[in-house]
Amino acid sequence: MERRQARSSKIHVFVLVGLILFSSIERISSLSVTVSDDECVQEYVLYEGDNVSGNFVVVDHDIFWGSDHPGLDFTVTSPAGNIVHTLKGTSGDKFEFKAPRSGMYKFCFHNPYSTPETVSFYIHVGHIPNEHDLAKDEHLDPVNVKIAELREALESVVSEQKYLKARDTRHRHSEFSSPFIFYVLVFCIFFFP
Repeated sequence: MERRQARSSKIHVFVLVGLILFSSIERISSLSVTVSDDECVQEYVLYEGDNVSGNFVVVDHDIFWGSDHPGLDFTVTSPAGNIVHTLKGTSGDKFEFKAPRSGMYKFCFHNPYSTPETVSFYIHVGHIPNEHDLAKDEHLDPVNVKIAELREALESVVSEQKYLKARDTRHRHSEFSSPFIFYVLVFCIFFFP
């Protein structure tokens, strides 16, 4: 009888841990956006104080941008309409902030030139629960907090990988186009004097 109760309590603990892990799966968005003038993406943040992080890279910037191109502007607006984060004149960067409130956040890109630009964009909304949000079993609280912290640290590594991959793609486009431009110029010089 005692074995059956011990086994039953272990199963309950595993089910509880499984439910907590399943309920803490966070929202992750990764996409490619073509920005001609203004382009916005919206993401819902469930809890006040959640960590919102991500990155973006203009994929073709080395090919089409001259030294006079001002870059893209990036702005994050809270549900109340306040600007939470802003970057001016960049070809890509990382961002991170704590959400001042829950609700729909707007991530906007502004391209001052009319040339369409492809932007690789990644957003992660993470929530680290405190002891009050978790099950009341005092032995599980510290473990769940550590699991959430490790999940966020792992997400940071994944985010960095996506950022580096997008930058690598941009450099490959640049590397591919340079010889092509050279051959076109040589062809024009020799065949159209």
